Amino acid sequence: MTYWLDLYTGTTWSEYRASGARITGFRRRMRKLATKIQPGDIFHCYLTGVMRWVGALKVIGMSDDQTRIFSQDFPVRFEVQPMILLDPEHGVPMEELRGRVDFYRGQKDAGKFKGFVRMSPNRFRVEEDGKLIMELLERTSKNPIARPVDAKKLARQPLYKVVRKRGRKHKSALVSIPGSEETGPQATLPVEAESVTPVHTEIQYYLLRLGGEMGLDLWAARNDRSKIWDNNALGAMPQILNELPTQFNEALNRTIELIDVLWLRGNSFLAAFEVESTTSIYSGLLRMSDLLALQPNLDIALYLVAPDDRRSKVEQEILRPTFNLRERPLTEACGFLPFSRLIETVEGIRKLGLASSLKPDFLRKTAEFFAAREEE
Repeated sequence: MTYWLDLYTGTTWSEYRASGARITGFRRRMRKLATKIQPGDIFHCYLTGVMRWVGALKVIGMSDDQTRIFSQDFPVRFEVQPMILLDPEHGVPMEELRGRVDFYRGQKDAGKFKGFVRMSPNRFRVEEDGKLIMELLERTSKNPIARPVDAKKLARQPLYKVVRKRGRKHKSALVSIPGSEETGPQATLPVEAESVTPVHTEIQYYLLRLGGEMGLDLWAARNDRSKIWDNNALGAMPQILNELPTQFNEALNRTIELIDVLWLRGNSFLAAFEVESTTSIYSGLLRMSDLLALQPNLDIALYLVAPDDRRSKVEQEILRPTFNLRERPLTEACGFLPFSRLIETVEGIRKLGLASSLKPDFLRKTAEFFAAREEE
């Protein structure tokens, strides 16, 4: 029996399981090594950041399936049969292997195990190590023990290399792309408030429905597509795209795919909406700022959608120097849409049957743009 390491982040593990747990993948540069993996081999799944073993997958064979499963690019695909799948909090801690496996013999050998988990696929040199992990996974699967995981480590994203051309020179940098801060459908709202306060998923639904009625192509954030409003799953609404039409570099793709709502026409991005109902205003603005930094020539209308009573917070955050002291200030590119005004506008348009005749830029007249204050 040959055992292989299969690395996941908290995000990619959720994406793999949400897709049906049938296809796993690796980066393009691992194609040559991947040819050594044979049907019947076992992938042991390890969660980086929280350092937990969470699954065992039996290899069926290489796959040509390139369905978009992961928010990162893993084109080298294998069809697998899940043997054991664990939630992160039930995973087997790496610490349980200390002194029992070749790649982690003791505390002084911690650097060795970290080296082993820096790439995948990676073959276990000692078969007994793979067998031990399988035994621990099986035991945990039958008698799960919940151990808290650090949410920040679980949500940690890898660094991406971005190359920017300036004249004849090319400058590269490593950047991280912030993910969504929500852990569930409006988890921080009290139940009694949900009936009177528009929530994140409801606002996304309004924006997607309006865009669809205007005849536009639509995009909902990948991590929100299973959310439901008015008996409609966001990912199943009419005119929702399964793939974005234009491929940029990996960092930009990652940023775009996590934006709450996009309006498109063909290959053109027309408008982007970040909905911040109870989560940090700063995180939504940061994603918009990242988008402009990574693709400064992208002609797209940006909107921050938030509750009416968060207006002052939106103004305070968008006027930060990091957003405002740049070649194209965020105050000029991104408008504020309060929930009440957006819903009132959308409902009014629907009652009058005007959606099909509207142009997407009509919202610029509805949104509020904050001007930077000059020194007195």
